[in-house]
Amino acid sequence: MIQYVRVIKMILKNAEILNENFEFVHGNLAIENEKIAGINTEKSDGESIDCTGCKILPGFIDIHIHGTGGADVCDAESQSIQKMSENLTRHGVTSFCPTTMTLSAEELEKIFSVVAGEKGKEKGAYIHGINMEGPYISLAKKGAQKAEHVRKPDIEEFKKLNSICNVSLVDIAPEEDENNAFSKEVSKICTVSAAHTSADGETAKKGFENGITHATHLFNAMTGISARVPGVAGAVFDSDNVRAEIICDGFHVNPITLRMAFKILGEDRTIVISDSMKAADCEDGEYMLGGQTVYVRDGKALLADGTIAASTSNLFDEFINLLSFGINFTHAVKSCTINPARAIGADITTGSIKEGKFADLLIIDKDFNIRNVFVKGKKII
Repeated sequence: MIQYVRVIKMILKNAEILNENFEFVHGNLAIENEKIAGINTEKSDGESIDCTGCKILPGFIDIHIHGTGGADVCDAESQSIQKMSENLTRHGVTSFCPTTMTLSAEELEKIFSVVAGEKGKEKGAYIHGINMEGPYISLAKKGAQKAEHVRKPDIEEFKKLNSICNVSLVDIAPEEDENNAFSKEVSKICTVSAAHTSADGETAKKGFENGITHATHLFNAMTGISARVPGVAGAVFDSDNVRAEIICDGFHVNPITLRMAFKILGEDRTIVISDSMKAADCEDGEYMLGGQTVYVRDGKALLADGTIAASTSNLFDEFINLLSFGINFTHAVKSCTINPARAIGADITTGSIKEGKFADLLIIDKDFNIRNVFVKGKKII
């Protein structure tokens, strides 16, 4: 089990610190209690760590994750949430959105209650709010979601679930949202994302003009781009108000396509997600995901019919992938930190290194090995 020390005062010395402008400055970083107390500070009291040769980055934020380390949100068990929290920290992730699947109302209520009970008790990465991936999706683009529970957008059901545990992000197929009623109303409560959708480009654009500001795992489980049919992916590129998640494991999206997307979307609209399942950090084998059996071979998760089912990756490995794919360092870091924070309205408290924000920090050495992680001022021993 990971052990932590509560930090009252801490100075991280002689580091390359990625400041709030995502530029490196050399100096010291001070932590007091949960917060960043100063950058290039002269403070010298409290415990200190020499970070010579190391870089200090904002902690990574995974806003779309089902499971890791043999645990899954849909287990609806407290120990699973805590295991995910601890395991994520090992990969530089300091906060996350537990992500549900397309399930019955009763199952979702149970999951929401468990997550609500664990908020504030996390042993590692902390919870922002739930990401509802389904059930308001297209049957034709359900992917690894269970068909029998796919249903039309239901504002009252959503509000009931949100009253149990706050929702940070909810998925919807725009073509299933009549007159964009759900998106218009729910966007006042949380971020609404286009996902698992058969919509054409025009329908997607209409959704983006009426409350949808996010796209779930770009290119996957949505209509693609061709010369005369822009599809949802094309509409995302054409809508400056929309951020897009991308699974950067090199399997879900080809590196060539990924580079194209990062170039078009720019530094402020790309979000790296793991979309990982409980098989992440585990051996190949058979696992459950949203009530269906998933077969993991060579780290690739598939249903029996060959449908891709989530990933077995993590944000830090995907960050390293991005660098190897040719994405510049700043763009890659922002996609793992401030961009997901902004997507769920958490950028006031986390996502960048700024005085007054939580001390959610990732320290890496010159070889890009994780040396240390701080979560709200807690240090891994």
